[in-house]
Amino acid sequence: TLITGASFMDTYQSRFHREWGLLKDPHVRSLAWLLTSPDILDKDAPMWWHQIGSLASSDDAQLRKWLIALDRHPSVLHEALKVHRFLRLGHYAENLLAFYFTHEGLLSGHGVQVHNERNETIGEFDYLLFAPGGLLHLELATKFYLFHPAPSAHRARSVFDYLGPTLNDTLGAKMQKILQRQLMLSQHESAQKLIATKVIAAKAIIKGWLFYRSQERDQFSVPGIANNHCLGFWWTMSEVERLAIPYAVRLERLQWLAPAQTEVDEVLEKGMLIESLQRHFHIETTPILIAIMKKNGDVMQEFCRGMVVPDSWVEKADHLAR
Repeated sequence: TLITGASFMDTYQSRFHREWGLLKDPHVRSLAWLLTSPDILDKDAPMWWHQIGSLASSDDAQLRKWLIALDRHPSVLHEALKVHRFLRLGHYAENLLAFYFTHEGLLSGHGVQVHNERNETIGEFDYLLFAPGGLLHLELATKFYLFHPAPSAHRARSVFDYLGPTLNDTLGAKMQKILQRQLMLSQHESAQKLIATKVIAAKAIIKGWLFYRSQERDQFSVPGIANNHCLGFWWTMSEVERLAIPYAVRLERLQWLAPAQTEVDEVLEKGMLIESLQRHFHIETTPILIAIMKKNGDVMQEFCRGMVVPDSWVEKADHLAR
């Protein structure tokens, strides 16, 4: 199978590169993606009870100007991020967005923990933002799920068919937790004692990428999922070996957000990529995210991405679904 063709002429990646290809700093590129990428969920779907928010900018030209200036002098962002090798992707994305809210003068609180009388943690506000009439509570989730409906399922496709790469959760279960627990935090008496200002609303911001088998991409419309979400493929290790891959890079966790852009000498040819993946799966079962790259001027840019799973992944996923 050759990963090229007309279907990739106007992918999300190509649009991102047109808009943000001039950004060089990887963290500024991640922030640009976080602020401008489409959301995973359709916020108007009745199933979400009007609890899904979005990060639409009030002034796109001003945002662009600020990000370009930040890219020239990114040290202030680097200091705010406190990046270290064990930083979780969720915390990285949270810190990026906190930096933006601080710049906008909106941030009242970030990572505000709520404890009860016995000093047990009840929950945590990702963000409390200044809003007319009080505070807005925002929860951010940056998620990556593989679409894999149970083989025997005769039911309609649902958000529970999106599985976490390590099979430890589903998009459906994650959203239940966010809507039924995390967004209700301000109603807890311990939270009300802690936060003097009234919390007028609570919304979830859901960003990320969803991954499909190649033949599924256009077949399914899943209730609650936005039509224009960021998407890629998922392949087993055996399937990747049969793909015609020109150049690729393995993406480390903190590189999962924005479409990749690298120097020409940083990409791997197919043989080196396969060798690297085989070494990984020989000792680990953790899925690997790869970006398929092509040359554009003096840089390499991602034109599609895929999650590579061990050959045993499908059987395990099917077993869990029973």
